[in-house]
Amino acid sequence: MSALAPTLQAFFTDRLIRQRHASANNVGAYRDACKLLLSFVSERTGKQPCHLDIGDLDAETIAAFLDHLEHDRGNSISTRNARLAAIRSLFRFAALRHPEHAADIERVLAIPPKRLERALIDYLTDTEIDALLAAPDPTTWTGRRDHTLLTLAIQTGLRLSELIGLRCGDLYTGTGAHVACHGKGRKDRITPITPSTVAVVTGWLAERDGHPDQPLFPSRRGTPLSRDAIERRLAIYTTRAAQDGCHTLHDKKVSAHVLRHTAAMRLLHAGIDTSVIALWLGHENVETTQIYLHADLALKERAIARTTPPNTTPGRYRPPDTVLGFLDTL
Repeated sequence: MSALAPTLQAFFTDRLIRQRHASANNVGAYRDACKLLLSFVSERTGKQPCHLDIGDLDAETIAAFLDHLEHDRGNSISTRNARLAAIRSLFRFAALRHPEHAADIERVLAIPPKRLERALIDYLTDTEIDALLAAPDPTTWTGRRDHTLLTLAIQTGLRLSELIGLRCGDLYTGTGAHVACHGKGRKDRITPITPSTVAVVTGWLAERDGHPDQPLFPSRRGTPLSRDAIERRLAIYTTRAAQDGCHTLHDKKVSAHVLRHTAAMRLLHAGIDTSVIALWLGHENVETTQIYLHADLALKERAIARTTPPNTTPGRYRPPDTVLGFLDTL
């Protein structure tokens, strides 16, 4: 067995799990990146993954792997950069254990992430929100569950993983009503909910009648809803809302993250400072919230309305001389 195998094992068990106490999602993402890389290098070199050494994963091979992700697997630049971040984390750990490979490791760590163009975010207007919330069938248990989930998602801006992880005991509907969630990066936060949302949630809690540690939004089997299940339900309701008269939803792909963007834009339109929105959404960095400023055309229009127009007079059109006009046509 080469030096790579025990280093890889120690990276996951010691560095990620024991020292950094990484979440299951982070460990899974790093695991998938390493599996893809080892499979690619194994096919490229003809060696079994357990026989690969650190020297087999040189900068040229890593660069070829990144190109393979983009061109052969069709991964986006964001995914490509995320895989590279996992590889660089592994190589930084390997540098401490195997200084004899310092030159190869240094060249791998020097591979830069690719720059990507950031598209403007999508979010729902008030009319689209009303149409989407009216799409679930209120006469069915599933429809009432989904209506509550959509209402809570649009008002709080919780991530999809946070919605899935909610338990019945995470909601407090008394004075100072709020929802508590265990968010990204193992950070707990509390998000207030409005009286209208409290009314919807209270009705669902009474119908759900679950123990505090049971899922707030269960499937028919009582297990938490999966990400795919929620996205499928959301696609169905978007199509239904578009067919029922909200034609602007025909051109929008509404995902759970679009609902999160919608919550942020509603706060921004209400005049809430971006630093508060960052805390509301659980952003690690306030700069992440700047994407909503770029997408807010109404905010830009209000800003230009407050500026003093330049002191210029409009020009006046004067027709050209007929002779010169004739010559210009030649």
